[in-house]
Amino acid sequence: MSTEPGQKNLFEPATETMAAKKETPAKEPKSPPRSAETAESMAKRQREISVSEFFTKNRHLLGFDSPRKALLTAVKEAVDNSLDACEEARILPDIVVTIARIGQSEKQFTMTVEDNGPGIVKAQVPNVFGRLLYGSKFHRLRQSRGQQGIGISAAGMYGQLTTGAPVRVRSKPGKRGQAMAFEIRIDTARNRPDFTEKAIEWEKDHGTEVSIDMEGEYRRGQRSVEEFLKLMAVANPHVQLVFKDPDGNVTEYQRGTKELPKEVEEIKPHPHGVELGILLKMIQESENRTVSAFLQQDFSRVGPSVAKEICATANVNPDSNPRRLETPAVQRLKAAIDATKIMAPPLSCIAPIGEQLIIAGLKKEVEADFYVATSRKPVVYRGHPFAIEVGIAYGKPGDTLHMTDAGKIVEVAAKKPENQEQLMGNADEPVRLIRFANRVPLVFQQSACAITKAVINTNWKNYGLQQPRGALPIGPMVVFVHIASVWVPFTSESKEAIASYDEILEELRLGLMEAGRKLGTHVRKGKKLANEFKTRNYIETYIPHLVVALQDILKLDDGEATKARDNLTTVLEKSRKL
Repeated sequence: MSTEPGQKNLFEPATETMAAKKETPAKEPKSPPRSAETAESMAKRQREISVSEFFTKNRHLLGFDSPRKALLTAVKEAVDNSLDACEEARILPDIVVTIARIGQSEKQFTMTVEDNGPGIVKAQVPNVFGRLLYGSKFHRLRQSRGQQGIGISAAGMYGQLTTGAPVRVRSKPGKRGQAMAFEIRIDTARNRPDFTEKAIEWEKDHGTEVSIDMEGEYRRGQRSVEEFLKLMAVANPHVQLVFKDPDGNVTEYQRGTKELPKEVEEIKPHPHGVELGILLKMIQESENRTVSAFLQQDFSRVGPSVAKEICATANVNPDSNPRRLETPAVQRLKAAIDATKIMAPPLSCIAPIGEQLIIAGLKKEVEADFYVATSRKPVVYRGHPFAIEVGIAYGKPGDTLHMTDAGKIVEVAAKKPENQEQLMGNADEPVRLIRFANRVPLVFQQSACAITKAVINTNWKNYGLQQPRGALPIGPMVVFVHIASVWVPFTSESKEAIASYDEILEELRLGLMEAGRKLGTHVRKGKKLANEFKTRNYIETYIPHLVVALQDILKLDDGEATKARDNLTTVLEKSRKL
């Protein structure tokens, strides 16, 4: 095959090797070796992190991990503060909650909560809404909804992060006080408020209103703002609540009682609830000059004889200065405290709801056939008093049989309150468990809560209910469980689930069993009535046939047959009454 001069024959074997053709890649210049860190270079990058800065990056710890949950959490924190303030000032709470869309947005809302509480003095407003871990409740041993001083300021911080808008506050401390309006931003690097203020006219005699723009998601149904407020009305029947949703609908939760919860008192720490490190700190901060006085004045339930016994057991001079005690002596003092029998702390620091008000709250929001409540006597865990309360609403009207005043068994038609979503599920679904801590509904993390574990571990088959293994019982029932304490042991800062302390689990078990026994009596009675009703229907169905047969056999006339039928009906009625 010929080729033109200068043209390469593609069929001739290559004369150059692949190695010759391969180009040598250019070598990349080596970067100079990175110098190792030194203690001095690492020290230059170290700085203090404020609590605001920490929670800005970890807002999920406070319950702001999703837009839907964030909106509910913000409402919860604002309502908690309003209720605490009103009750401490002995004012019947009137609270208005408003959720409004910002423009036409479906993702940004303005949350506003207005109350008729005592108001907040001018100097404290910026700190309350613009500093995390600032408040009056953390160091006080008395029942309150808030504990950490972190909730409402965290809601403002979330709003600032997602919309860039400041928290807007109006407050008026009394009829003669000057109403003030604030716009507050949180300086997260310093955990300090940046704010502006101005005097305003406000028609209210006293109260506070907080508005926060935030990214959120509004939904109805379970775990919604509407459901939270409904549950709040159940546990707080003394509250008048008005809710205005983004669609313009207004829902009112009427006050069920004008009786405020019992006023609680602040108590001192109980010796059995104090750990060694806290005891060392208390000794160094004590103003008492003798160990005996320190024990009596800085703790509850410690009198002269108990203080003397503790000092003798610890081999510590009761007249010595507590600040001069060395660590081994304080360790002996702690061991002596643990070994000494000391009366339980006073119970004036907590205010359980009470059986009557639990039933009143359930009746106000849950349509049922049977209501029962039990309130356990307060006990102690780690030196902190707490009380467990259980309420049960069982059976929808129409699902069960009722005994009328006339003594007759009748079926009652089911009815549903107007504009009211039922909290109770169907007869073939798991029961509805509603959990409360210091009168506040716990909406999220149900499976991680000690209350849920206690309900599941209760044998509801003993009380006439079906229960799958390791699950909630089945039936048309609402189970209401409330813990009241000076310090509720939540599993996280978001305050959504209660820790499983042995003492708490035991009291939950006893409270659920006590309410369950009353429920079991009702369920068994209902089944008996149902069987009787069914049997009576059978007999009433066949009485006419029986009378016809008697008339044919005994050759009775119509009058005698009618009399026989009446006699049989009378015997049936008498047997039923027996």
